[in-house]
Amino acid sequence: MADKAVVLTQEGLEKLEQELETLKTVKRREIAGRIKQAIEFGDISENSEYEDAKNEQAFIEGRILEVEKMLRNVKVIEQSEDNDKSRVDLGSRVVLKDMEFDDEIEYFIVGSAEADPMKNRISNESPVGAAIIGKYVGEVVQVSAPIGDLNYKIVEVK
Repeated sequence: MADKAVVLTQEGLEKLEQELETLKTVKRREIAGRIKQAIEFGDISENSEYEDAKNEQAFIEGRILEVEKMLRNVKVIEQSEDNDKSRVDLGSRVVLKDMEFDDEIEYFIVGSAEADPMKNRISNESPVGAAIIGKYVGEVVQVSAPIGDLNYKIVEVK
């Protein structure tokens, strides 16, 4: 079975490649040093520093494998100047108006690997992202949320 494509912006791709490089060079070296130092303390059977270092090593190696797999399956969001600025798509910056509270919020629509709701970067797979993908400026969309249905009007696509 084929792995799911990992959708990233060019910025997200560069960030992921940088993380992989840091993990393989800096982090691996740091953890090897910690393990060596813990071994020098003597008996490793009851050495908490050794156990912590080995656990961190396992985490780092797991993250390296995860990032490498993501990079093998990456699909970069193409940003072109002739994109339809009235339709929401991956890579769009979208201004939404909350129809109940009359507030406006801007979201950047990205793949799930880059999503960071605290920075208004939402995934195309999130409830709001999925509801607005493919929609046009002026349309009102309904989003199902735990607190009930929310209605947003698409004000602008950048």
